[in-house]
Amino acid sequence: HVIFNYPPKNENLLIKDQVRTESDNLSHLYTLVVKPDNTFEVLIDLESVKSGSLEENWDFLMAKEIKDPSVSKPADWVDKKKIADPEDKKPDNWDDVPKEIADPDASKPDDWDDEEDGEWEAPMIPNPEYKGAWKPKMIPNPEYKGEWVHPMIPNPDYAEDPELHVRCKDCTHIGFELWQVKSGTIFDDILVTDSLEEAKAYAAETYSKKKGPEKEAHDAAEKAKAEAAKAAMPEEDEEADMDEEDHDEL
Repeated sequence: HVIFNYPPKNENLLIKDQVRTESDNLSHLYTLVVKPDNTFEVLIDLESVKSGSLEENWDFLMAKEIKDPSVSKPADWVDKKKIADPEDKKPDNWDDVPKEIADPDASKPDDWDDEEDGEWEAPMIPNPEYKGAWKPKMIPNPEYKGEWVHPMIPNPDYAEDPELHVRCKDCTHIGFELWQVKSGTIFDDILVTDSLEEAKAYAAETYSKKKGPEKEAHDAAEKAKAEAAKAAMPEEDEEADMDEEDHDEL
């Protein structure tokens, strides 16, 4: 998520299109750049993953346009694309075809006793000739006018804010409000600056130096874990075989 607090609305505003995050067990560098021209950019591991206009990506401001409240869809507006063909008629024998018929391949069992079992009747099966309830075919509606679009007008309540980028005025502290389903996340090397070049230089001395060794250590640990699991498998299989032999003797 990328969330900004906007005092005029007294709300925490969530970005409209969520920004992806990494889901592996390695460290990653997240960078949010807010620019004076009211644009932003999100970088993960120093690579851009999202950018654009602050106004377009958050609901800071009122909509520039609204539906004209003085206009409504005309009562005679036709928005049905197709209608039933008035000239299409149901065939005379359509309803004479039953939904089910007696199974022609069924035969009365040899041991069937009419006196004890009653009169034998062949089981019913779906009729392959049955076409379902009749419906007239649909044709293009000659009166169709298309989908009605509500006219838009400028929103009288809309007002620009040239300082949308001023999201951290008089900031003195950094806090994290987290919701996690898995513990163990660590945050470090936190930097707030007005220079992207300074941030990149700081990353080069921190994250970039730790990235390679951390990946090597992680891969080695995963390899050792896999080898240990593989080494334990024959013992588990042998124990399972012994259990099966004991079960057979019982």
